[in-house]
Amino acid sequence: MPQIEVFAPAKVNLTLHVTGQRPDGYHLLDSLVAFADFGDHLSVETANALSLKVIGPFAKGVPEDNSNLCWRAAELFGEPVAITLDKRLPHPAGIGGGSSDAAAVLRAMETLFQRPYEGDALALGADTPVCRIATAARMQGIGDVVNKVNLIPMAAVLVNPGVDVPTPSVFKALESKSNAPMTEMPAPEFPAQLWSWLENQRNDLEEPARKVAPVISDVLHALSGRGARVVRMSGSGATCFALFENDGLADLVARDVARDHPDWWVQAVRLA
Repeated sequence: MPQIEVFAPAKVNLTLHVTGQRPDGYHLLDSLVAFADFGDHLSVETANALSLKVIGPFAKGVPEDNSNLCWRAAELFGEPVAITLDKRLPHPAGIGGGSSDAAAVLRAMETLFQRPYEGDALALGADTPVCRIATAARMQGIGDVVNKVNLIPMAAVLVNPGVDVPTPSVFKALESKSNAPMTEMPAPEFPAQLWSWLENQRNDLEEPARKVAPVISDVLHALSGRGARVVRMSGSGATCFALFENDGLADLVARDVARDHPDWWVQAVRLA
């Protein structure tokens, strides 16, 4: 049977500004999102019935039924397929693993069945629309407004301490639900200005997430003071990142942090 191999990259919120809250409870966001060259791998093939098998280093605890976003994505597309998910990203981690997996399933099925997915990707979660394009973008609204941006490639280190940080708990701990959006992003041909701009943006969920899971402060501290231009948390946590101007320094920091904290997940990546 035809089979498609597809990559689901880690999503990193380089910035995440919470700018408001709608009457229905949904939060309004303004976020610069980039994608890593590391992530989950999936294979999708035509089948007589929908099925999902999860393998890989982070397979434990990942459901293989209709509670998994991969399964739901295939259901929304409307064709039976057999999905194998090689789970290489920790979960839940604030790096869009489930949403990126679902978006990858949709891309694979579009190729398999030679037709576009015409449904609403937002039905699979706020991160799914931006994961559908899987390239640097500005995400606004409740995740429904996504515009590609030009971003210089960046070396980064991702670190997850292996704790579950429930997103509802983080938003509940957020004191201000109405904060300033991102300022105007400099053009990528001015990297010095771009780095300075990034340093002055923020993740509004970082402080409340640190209250929910204090170990996030330990991760941020472990990444600081090592030559990074930016050290910040991604999404609602617990994964944090450090951005560097060269790959060599990122590789060195990743090695040192992994040595000092063998129970943490540490990965050097390139973002774009």
